[in-house]
Amino acid sequence: MSWGDSLQGDNWRRHVASGYTGERRVHLEALAEQLPAHGLVSRMVGGDDPVLWVWHPRTGRQTLIFATPTGNGWQFLWSPGGQCPATDLERTATALRDALGMGQPA
Repeated sequence: MSWGDSLQGDNWRRHVASGYTGERRVHLEALAEQLPAHGLVSRMVGGDDPVLWVWHPRTGRQTLIFATPTGNGWQFLWSPGGQCPATDLERTATALRDALGMGQPA
């Protein structure tokens, strides 16, 4: 099978995605290291397509953090509408703490 043949259909998508998996994991792990200092707990989930499951133990609020490449570097995204550059771990952790720590338990 040639290089071109190997990148047909879903093989192309898997090849491109696997190139980002390692870098995505590095960004998510770096963020996970910051979260305990902000009162948050996390766990990496998703296997080959990692995301970071983050929750606030007091409120029970939780979200999934995605890391995605953009034209300006990597970006963290979470619901509802949260986003921060992956280069700003402190700002991301603070924004998550504020979003998940607000209000009554879920």
